[in-house]
Amino acid sequence: MSLCAILLLLSFATSSWAKDIEAFPDLNLNDPSSVQEASRVLEEELKLAARPQTYILIDLVTRTIQIKGPAVELHRIPIATWSAKSPQDLKGIHRLVARPPVVRRKIDPSATIEQAPISLVDMPDDYALSFTPPLAIDVIPSAGDNPLQGIVSFGKTWWRNLKHWGDSFLTDQSAAQGPHLQLTLSVEQAQSLAWSLVDGMPLVIRRTTDNK
Repeated sequence: MSLCAILLLLSFATSSWAKDIEAFPDLNLNDPSSVQEASRVLEEELKLAARPQTYILIDLVTRTIQIKGPAVELHRIPIATWSAKSPQDLKGIHRLVARPPVVRRKIDPSATIEQAPISLVDMPDDYALSFTPPLAIDVIPSAGDNPLQGIVSFGKTWWRNLKHWGDSFLTDQSAAQGPHLQLTLSVEQAQSLAWSLVDGMPLVIRRTTDNK
């Protein structure tokens, strides 16, 4: 689609398209790169919204993770910080291979009182997600007001980055491994994201224009 056609659609959109554009309140119609990226994301979202399913939109411009259904946003999670390897390849529709593992509580069969089911607090706050086509996303918790959490998070980040670099160097398969995105969320928001994920869940990423 040509830039002129995209601008024309954005300027004289139907009400439904205009409603979709409201999802990008920061969109600068005078920036061709931003318009093209928004158009690409909306086209991919329209494909997903045509089916009764939930999907994820990671918006790196507004630093938010949006859990969405057909024509509705169900949940929004703020991103504290992010970094990416091969950000230009963060495009297309990816599907989650498997949700992060949960260490389930042990149930005492001899208990006479009702035992609490698994809940949000049981969700992990530090995990890796794999997608197909190849895409790796690491979710790490922010330090907040806990200095020890900051040290632990820094160590895990350093180790993961070293491992990704080592795997690429030793196997010379960086292209096959696909892009890598690292997201820092608060502990509660990381758990909330883990709670929201299901196997095979589609994902779309809106990139910043300086990564194009």
